[in-house]
Amino acid sequence: MATDLSNIVKAYDVRGVVPDEWDEHLAELFGAAFVEVTGASAIVIGHDMRPSSPALSGAFARGAAARGVDVTLIGLCSTDQLYYASGKLNLPGAMFTASHNPAQYNGIKLCRAGAAPVGQDTGLSTIRELAEKWSDEGAPAIPAGTVPGTVTEQDTLTGYADHLKGLVDLTAVRPLKVVVDAGNGMGGHTVPTVFTGLPLDVVPMYFELDGTFPNHEANPLDPKNIVDLQARVLAEGADLGIAFDGDADRCFIVDERGEGVSPSAITALVAARELARNGGTGTVIHNLITSWSVPEVVRENGGTPVRTRVGHSFIKEEMAKSGAIFGGEHSAHYYFKDFWNADTGMLAALHVLAALGGQDGPLSALVSSYDRYAGSGEINSTVADQTARLAAVKAAYGSAEGVTLDELDGLTATTADWWFNVRASNTEPLLRLNVEARDEATLTKIRDEVLTLIRS
Repeated sequence: MATDLSNIVKAYDVRGVVPDEWDEHLAELFGAAFVEVTGASAIVIGHDMRPSSPALSGAFARGAAARGVDVTLIGLCSTDQLYYASGKLNLPGAMFTASHNPAQYNGIKLCRAGAAPVGQDTGLSTIRELAEKWSDEGAPAIPAGTVPGTVTEQDTLTGYADHLKGLVDLTAVRPLKVVVDAGNGMGGHTVPTVFTGLPLDVVPMYFELDGTFPNHEANPLDPKNIVDLQARVLAEGADLGIAFDGDADRCFIVDERGEGVSPSAITALVAARELARNGGTGTVIHNLITSWSVPEVVRENGGTPVRTRVGHSFIKEEMAKSGAIFGGEHSAHYYFKDFWNADTGMLAALHVLAALGGQDGPLSALVSSYDRYAGSGEINSTVADQTARLAAVKAAYGSAEGVTLDELDGLTATTADWWFNVRASNTEPLLRLNVEARDEATLTKIRDEVLTLIRS
């Protein structure tokens, strides 16, 4: 039977359970296929702290080197540190991580030189086809007379930290007490180096690199995973808390009251700062389920907001096309032109520290001007027939007075006082609902109406 890797080769990356769904043999084939598709003469590889990461990344390196490609291993790193290496060295890159997924998972995030993403439409489907073909044949086809490439190691952590700190003016930051929850992920590796030399009293939580995640899942968007951080911020009387996900490319902020700060508010805050840094002009990308606050703040600060579908490939594509200076998503992914259009939670965190440390008030007061509406957050509903339920929602609101519908990504309904978006998950039988309104009462009413239609 022909090998089928469609279950682990997703829209934007490779991800699956090790060794049940993929192993070192497949990693080696992916390495060979990656260099075939990119036409690279050299690549860079990094990995996270998962128990399976060193062996998988080593196998990928073998597959690449066997085809005559020189490999630079940067070892333990965050995903945005791998993007830095890809951008700085101008090489295609592979990052071994499954982000916030449980310990038994692992994956590969791939990029071309300059951290340009590799997804299904930009080479990932061809990589999958080659790996399937070679797996069926028993070994990757190594061209005759190929001289194996070299494999060398290089440390990029200091360069990464210096690059980030060169993009934010931190000279006027007052002393701040900050609790950082690394979730036993790669933030425990990057934070000590990046924060060195800043006037910060850092209270570390779960900095020990441990891919079994003994304390909580490394997914700070799930409220249960920031409970420890919230309690510690209050106990320490800290100015703020920062939580990173497993591969430390996303950050989530908690204010001095222990309250989570909406990623939309962080997007608006960073957008205002990046626009100021660029002379009060520039394009800012936001996906269609960030708050109304984001385009409002962008316009108020002289910028041009551009709305996109959800997903990092759409954001990065639009950033490249429009020359945008910054982009943000509801999922706490933040993208910067000066970081090769790639996402880096660490740079967003530095912006928050600079903004807070550059004035005397608390974080809650600072972000209140960027957090203007009542939001539901993302609500997931398991449904048997996504298409039918979406159609029911569309029928209910399609003829309602004052309602505008669009289908850029799922279904968005907008009025003067509220909006909602319903999207189907690509990977699970779920519909995802986001609602925002001018007040809590309206939010509750619309949220409950739409959920009744989705779940009936």
